Amino acid sequence: MNRVYNFSAGPSMLPLPVLEKAAAELVCYGNAGMSVMEMSHRSPEYEAIIVEAENLLRQLMNIPDNYKVLFLQGGASTQFAAVPLNLIGRSGKADYIISGQFSNKAYQEALKYGNIAVAASSKADNFTYVPKVDRSAFRPDASYVHICFNNTIYGTKFYYIPDTGDIPLVADMSSCILSEPFDVSKFGVIYAGAQKNMAPAGLTVVIVREDLLGNALPYTPTMLDWKVMAENGSMYNTPPCYCIYMAKLVYEYLLSLGGLEVMKKMNEEKAKILYDYLDNQDYYIAPVKPESRSMMNVTFVTGNPDLDKKFAKEAAEAGLKNLKGHRSVGGMRASIYNAMPREGVEKLVEFMADFAKKNPK
Repeated sequence: MNRVYNFSAGPSMLPLPVLEKAAAELVCYGNAGMSVMEMSHRSPEYEAIIVEAENLLRQLMNIPDNYKVLFLQGGASTQFAAVPLNLIGRSGKADYIISGQFSNKAYQEALKYGNIAVAASSKADNFTYVPKVDRSAFRPDASYVHICFNNTIYGTKFYYIPDTGDIPLVADMSSCILSEPFDVSKFGVIYAGAQKNMAPAGLTVVIVREDLLGNALPYTPTMLDWKVMAENGSMYNTPPCYCIYMAKLVYEYLLSLGGLEVMKKMNEEKAKILYDYLDNQDYYIAPVKPESRSMMNVTFVTGNPDLDKKFAKEAAEAGLKNLKGHRSVGGMRASIYNAMPREGVEKLVEFMADFAKKNPK
């Protein structure tokens, strides 16, 4: 059976060369005599894997030496609680920008732990744009400011890095990490579920500035205390071993292509193909305001829910899988992460044009 073009928002497609290398090493990794799935996380072979994974990620993202890299479990949603538990202690206050469902979930979780304020929100306009704010939007004594950099469900992205002054900026980058270079030094914390652009589901990466460690609230569960995880090299308990190995292969692959500058160029070109088509036809509606458009998640609708369902069904039959929009918003969503080849986007545009001809409104 031929592989399809998988537009899933996550778990998402992985680069074919990565899958092929993992397959070749599945039964026996190197000279270990066993699969990575069978290894003790304390073995020399596995310790070499996790150390190399961190080194490769540091190289890819140009992570400064004063930041710790943590390989954790629980998904980005667990970090919705870990962020306030680790950071809010300085003042008991934190500010959130609400630009989509996941930033709102993070906000709702944080309400359990302190005085949480909404600095800006685009909810009233159905999250069709990212709010533009300056330093005056934040309380001077906020312990941190939280954003979701790319909004998977609504197809929006921060087109700027908010100026928070001396207040640490925390960013959920689950659906855009590794898609382009970011200046890590502008953030206090970056966290990301790996299942969209980095590895299979099960791994969460946290990149945290060292001076922000050691301030966890007294009742913080040990497993959510970043300082404990950092002191134990992400191995306080058994980590998601195979996911970390897969992430290492992805990091190697991206570096072999030329790194994140190259990925940015490739992703911009893919997104342009799809957005150019949407902007030059009148059948599909692209709800996101142009300045806030995501490179990773492109949303569109026909305006007719029945046609939307037909589109997703027939697209799947044509080998264009998982184009149905999130259940909370409907319509269609094409997730075109790093692993999606240009040809997949071109095939999608061809299908969209053909569908519009065959299904007049």
